[in-house]
Order: sequence, then C-alpha cells, then structure tokens
Amino acid sequence: MKKIGILYGQENTFPQAFIDRVNQINPPGIFAEPVTIDKVMQGTDSGYAVIVDRISQDVPFYRAFLKNAAAAGAAVLNNPFWWSADDKFFNNALAAKIGVQVPRTVLLPSYALPDDTTNDSFRNLIYPFDWNTIFEYVGFPAYMKPYAGGGWKNVYQVADKEDFFQKHATTGQLVMMLQEEIEFTRYYRCYCIGGKEVRIMPYNPKNAPHLRYQAHYNDTPALLELITQQVIALNQHLGYDFNTVEMAVRGETPYAIDFCNPAPDADIHSIGADHFEWVVETSARYAIQRAIAQKPGKDNLTWGRFMKYQPARSSKAADAGSHKKKKAAPAKEKTETTRSKKAAVKKTTVKKQQKEK
Repeated sequence: MKKIGILYGQENTFPQAFIDRVNQINPPGIFAEPVTIDKVMQGTDSGYAVIVDRISQDVPFYRAFLKNAAAAGAAVLNNPFWWSADDKFFNNALAAKIGVQVPRTVLLPSYALPDDTTNDSFRNLIYPFDWNTIFEYVGFPAYMKPYAGGGWKNVYQVADKEDFFQKHATTGQLVMMLQEEIEFTRYYRCYCIGGKEVRIMPYNPKNAPHLRYQAHYNDTPALLELITQQVIALNQHLGYDFNTVEMAVRGETPYAIDFCNPAPDADIHSIGADHFEWVVETSARYAIQRAIAQKPGKDNLTWGRFMKYQPARSSKAADAGSHKKKKAAPAKEKTETTRSKKAAVKKTTVKKQQKEK
C-alpha cells in the first residue's frame, strides 16, 4: 500500500478536499491522509510515497524533514531542494533566457548590514551604487519587493528617486529588487500542475484580496494560448509540480510578473468554487500518477530543465571528431601499404643479387 500525504498548516479547505478526492478516486493500492510525524531519523523512510508540501516555506523543521524523506525515496511536491535554492530574481533571469517577457529588474543590497557582518564584509561593493544607471534602466514608477518573495509582504510602489530612498531605508536586512512597473490592461493568475496542466484565472492585484479573482477581460484565444505555452515553459524549466504564474498583459504582450509561488493560495473562499474544483481534481490525479511511478529508495523528485541542462556537442565538434577517426584508418592503411612495398622491393633486390651471382 502506497500513501499520499499532504503537509499543511493554517489552510482549511484545500487539504481535506485533496485527501477526500484521492480516496474517492480510490486507485488500487493507494490512499491519502495528512502527514503525521513523531520522529525524524536520518535516512529513514517517511512512510509516504508522495508528499504534497503546503507549509515548509514557513517551517524550517518541515523543510529538513522533506529533504530527508526525499533522500529515502518520497516524491515531494514541490522539490524541497530546488525550492530552498530558488528566488524571484534568478527566475527573471531564467525567463529572459528562455524567451518569456519579464519586467526590467535589478538586485539591491540590503539597506542594513546582515547579522555578524561589518563594512569590511562588503569590500567588493562600490558605494554609492550606480543609482543613476539603475533608475534609468528600470524607470519610474516602479515596484520594490523582496528578491526571495514573501506573499505580498514588503512590496512597495515607488514614484521617484526620493520615494525610493525613503522606502528602501525601511527594508532593514531584506535583499530587495527594483522592478519596472507594467501598466497592464489584463492580468491573469495561472495554476500549473505537473508541468503541463494550466488553469488561467482572470485576476486583478489592484483589488482588495477577496475581490482579486472577480476580474473579467475580453480574452483572445491567441493570447490565452501564448500564456499557456509560457506558463508551461517556466514551470518545466524550474521543475515545479504545483505553482502559479502571474501574467500582466501590456498591449498584446504578456509579462511574467511573479512565478515563484510553490504553495499558492488554493482556498475555495478566495479562488472560487470552479477554480477550486479544478485544482483539487487535477492535483489529486497528478499525485496519484506520481505515487504509481514512485520507486522506493530512488530519486523521485522533479528536476527542472535548467538543472538538467547539458550543452549538446556542436555539429562542428561532432564532425571534427568523426573526421579525425576517418583519417586514422587511411593512415594505418598507408603504413601497411608502405611496408608491403618495401618488402616487395627488398625481395626483388635479393632475387636480382642472386641472379647476378
């Protein structure tokens, strides 16, 4: 019997609905339950084939537990190793590399020194920073937000240079990024499950939280298809099993604004009944697929294309290698031919000398 567990905290509607749906589907030899932990011994099996993680971003103990479970063979959704290393600034750099439009963004050092550091710890930084170039690149108005995310916490809209310096001075030890503001006409929040199933939800971040999903736009099939392709590309490169991507549309161009949300809001009271039903059904069936495929004691995590990227040998390099091999054979043949000729000449010479005698 394989168990699917869900690890969660304060949320109330999604976890139980997920458990009930898996058990209603009733796959042979598989059932779901809340994860229970009474001890964590190094290298030991957690008892779960699949663990859906909804809380470890807030609880370091859970993050360590999940890594240990993954090392023993659990398929943890999402990969706890990658999530520990990921951040929104890197995500933007990766998105630009794979052809997804993102706002112009720069990374900022923390205003206050981190604990256990001094000014000498930052000898590699030039002070003052090249603010003029930064401001010219990003433009105003802009948004300032933590580079590692945080669920809309410590996000500031900045109007100009003076406003930026005033607000940055309040950010303490947080490492922030300054990002171009995208004046959008449409905005979408998109679930992506399993790196291929996408649910596009009209969304307006300017509304109050309980009204954000009550947005309505005149969608075009071409735009929705482009958004779907970009959402899939981002999640497959990042390796997330369960994530949301926020897309702001300026003109007809979608910009990926935020796509590091591996424990996205899935509460029925905020996303609505229709979206909730899709998330519950899709995530339950995906977890079942992963449980069926799970191999005890093996690596059952999802690793993104970025992590698996291996530069292919260029055709020129391949041709060069092939050419060298082809040359090696004729060289050998030439040597053997030369030896045969020398032997023949020597034999002829001996016979001539014997005849003369």
